[in-house]
Amino acid sequence: MSFLPGLELSRRFHHAVVAPTIAARFPRLRYAAARMDTGSELFGFDTERSRDHDWGPRVQVFLDSADAGLADQVCAAVTEDLPASFLGFPTRFAPDADRSLGVPALDGARHGVTVTDVAAWCQRVLGFDPADGPGRLDWLATPTQRLAEFTAGDVFHDALPDVVARSAGVVGGLTGRRAVLAWYPPDIWRYVLAAAWARVAGEEPFVGRCGEVGDEIGGAVVTARIVRDLMRLALLVGRCYPPYHKWLGSAFARLPDDDGLCATLAAALSATGWSVRQRRLCQAYELLAVRTNQLALAAPVEPTVRPFRDRPFLVLDAARFARALWSAIGDRGLRAVPVLGAVDQVVDHTALLTDVARTRMVVGCALGLDHDGTQPNER
Repeated sequence: MSFLPGLELSRRFHHAVVAPTIAARFPRLRYAAARMDTGSELFGFDTERSRDHDWGPRVQVFLDSADAGLADQVCAAVTEDLPASFLGFPTRFAPDADRSLGVPALDGARHGVTVTDVAAWCQRVLGFDPADGPGRLDWLATPTQRLAEFTAGDVFHDALPDVVARSAGVVGGLTGRRAVLAWYPPDIWRYVLAAAWARVAGEEPFVGRCGEVGDEIGGAVVTARIVRDLMRLALLVGRCYPPYHKWLGSAFARLPDDDGLCATLAAALSATGWSVRQRRLCQAYELLAVRTNQLALAAPVEPTVRPFRDRPFLVLDAARFARALWSAIGDRGLRAVPVLGAVDQVVDHTALLTDVARTRMVVGCALGLDHDGTQPNER
């Protein structure tokens, strides 16, 4: 039997099990149903290996705030009608201390259907409700993994009422909320790209310096750090939210690669000797410089490498791209923010990046933004 992707399994599960129960028990209920919580299946990265935990027939049912009081009743109805298995897969999970849902088990105490208020769920997962119109702090404090999850997966049904948002206009239910976060607004995009190039600028001469003092391991580590930053930069240029480390390479491999960037970065990682690493990285810098210029988000910058001061190292001088992008930002408040970037350009500790309350505190502190995304001098 060929592998059935988890997203397709969940879609069929909703149509065959969850939707009929809701239609029969709550015929007038306006709700949305989706699979857009955590999991490799949201991106189509799941395999047979994924089935050992947190994988199976799973659906999130979202209610309007006016109907939030029905959540327990809807969940109880689904639980009552739930078959032991669906298409040969258990619908229940046994709790596991290291798993968010658990491991598949026919006699498990949990199942994969959750019922919740859509606005409350957004607040819990993102730290804000997109229907309210995200501000600077909302965009910059939300890890790209969360943004990728929220806009990936699939919506199986959406009959939630429209919401009239403060700044986003009329937002249609769950689908409308996803559309709001489909991609960064132009100035936020310029800002995160500027920060991405600034990260490269901070380390691009180090490969040569490590090599000059005979530090082969250090040079390899610096190269790997730069390659990771360039992969994330390529995804940002390609309008893709970079996922966390486990799926970064898989997402990067899906990007158009007519210029050979993927092979160039792979060659940089496998190279021995600092001069070879430098040559491959310089090729990658120039390719991404061209891609950045093609976005026309800022004045074009000469995309060629050059000597680093009077030392025998070649660099792109990536700070030139950071400055050009920053200069093109029209939002004066955003231009006043330090060019440190979004939260996952500042920190990469998984425990922090999975806690939206902490990401908002970190970004608010690092960038000088208050809870509403403004700086003190803007009030």
